[in-house]
Amino acid sequence: MKAERGYPGVNVTPKAEAAILRGHPWVYDTEILSMDGTPENGGLVDVRSRKGAYLGTGFLSEKSKIRVRLLSRNANDRFDAAFWERKLRWAWEYRKTVMAPEDLDACRIIFGEADMFPGLTVDKFHDLLSVQVLSVGMENIKGLLLPLLVRILREDGQTIRGVFERNDAALREKEGLEQYKGWFPLPGEAESPVTEITENGVRYLVDVEDGQKTGFFLDQKYNRRAVARLAKGRTVLDCFTHTGSFALNAALGGAKHVTAVDVSASAVEMARANAERNGLGGVVDCVTANVFELLPALEKEPVKYDFIILDPPAFTKSRRTAANAMTGYKEINYRAMKLLPRGGYLATCSCSHFAEEERFQAMLRSAAHDAGVRLRQIEARQQSRDHPILWGVEETNYLKFYLFQVV
Repeated sequence: MKAERGYPGVNVTPKAEAAILRGHPWVYDTEILSMDGTPENGGLVDVRSRKGAYLGTGFLSEKSKIRVRLLSRNANDRFDAAFWERKLRWAWEYRKTVMAPEDLDACRIIFGEADMFPGLTVDKFHDLLSVQVLSVGMENIKGLLLPLLVRILREDGQTIRGVFERNDAALREKEGLEQYKGWFPLPGEAESPVTEITENGVRYLVDVEDGQKTGFFLDQKYNRRAVARLAKGRTVLDCFTHTGSFALNAALGGAKHVTAVDVSASAVEMARANAERNGLGGVVDCVTANVFELLPALEKEPVKYDFIILDPPAFTKSRRTAANAMTGYKEINYRAMKLLPRGGYLATCSCSHFAEEERFQAMLRSAAHDAGVRLRQIEARQQSRDHPILWGVEETNYLKFYLFQVV
């Protein structure tokens, strides 16, 4: 096989072999037993078991602890332009199948390992693509992939006027890649990094150059819609509002009044501007405050809110800090449960992969016990369907979202 395929080979430990057979596409540096041929950083290598059985082909990363990221377990695959075009079309067709046409205005087209593009994220914001490359293998072939993707989208009637690279993530340094952001060179594009998107009927300005991550958080699209359904006639407190997306969905859903809170003054200004853009300034108040201080202070006041939304940033980005993160999650959930009247509603979530579902549920039970309330679950939800969960790759399953009634 090696002579026929022409790729260098790596032999891996039984532990790595077992993980690959379970569906996980990563081989760590400590799991490589031997290497033959002359592999190039970011180049293709065949991965074999200790006994020489073919396990898959992937990109080598000489600087990363994730030494190989598998692309395919099919020994007949040839990684030419036709192969990559098929995979890009597959990813786009998947989004068109699982999402309504209006939801494609702002969606994630490529979700890394879940789409078998390890280390690559591509978000579509109306007429702009925002791209983040976190692996050296994808960095080496982005010059092939991005023009191909633009052509596929344009041929399908999508207007794409530019591709912006948000490669200012610290994770790139673990791959030996520099951090930067800027336009990917395509001919004829206008170079404004700001565009307007519509999600669930709410309009937002998105800045792909200076916005959070790739520009806007798309993974809560349908969870925001679920909140809107419950919000009619209610007085809502939206904690960690950021751009105001949950608050605006609640207001558009018919909430009597919404208070949107964030510790960042710039985020609050953005949320206020988004409320005005949608004609909701009279319903949504945007407040700069620390949620950890605000919730206890509200306990001393008469009951104001019958719907509280908790959408905090990731309190943990490693297993080592997961236990401490649960303390933070419990504090805000306990306080929210104490504030809500019987029959009130709570939306709560975690966007950290390391806050596993069982641990998050245990935290919620403990918070409810300490607050002296019971929780009636309405829905348990996850990330939007354009962020698919690939079974066997637990890193793709990260968002936990619950809707409860406090009884």
